[in-house]
Amino acid sequence: MLQNGPVPIELRPALDHDFEYCRRLYFDGMGWIIDELHLDRTAQETGFRQQWNTAQVRIVLFDGTDVGWVQTVRADNELFVGQMFVESLFQRKGIGTQVMKRLISEATAFNLAVRVNVVRINPARRLYERLGFRVTHEDDRKFYMKRDADVV
Repeated sequence: MLQNGPVPIELRPALDHDFEYCRRLYFDGMGWIIDELHLDRTAQETGFRQQWNTAQVRIVLFDGTDVGWVQTVRADNELFVGQMFVESLFQRKGIGTQVMKRLISEATAFNLAVRVNVVRINPARRLYERLGFRVTHEDDRKFYMKRDADVV
């Protein structure tokens, strides 16, 4: 269902019962990265449980259906997008782009930069670059990217 205009999405606050949905989407999306980088699945599970915070998570809806989630943290002069996942059936339809544009718009309203960290092998880096993010630094696993508040 590709559209010519923006994909109509909504974001709703996460509830405690959304944890399992978000966990499933996380491991569906990250499974290949965990395998490719030979990461400890148990450690990843523990880390996910520790980092998932209902107050920071919003569920992405498309046509009234939960299709993904995003976790953000506002700190100092920036909005950090810690996680963003879209159900595989709904990927490549512009939903992730619209979520990021919405977050950028929210951040811009408060003159905040937006920051993301992306695993080197994750193709999502191209999305972030298209939206004006630049690599500020990198390590052996990740690119650390930022979009300044004044980027047009």
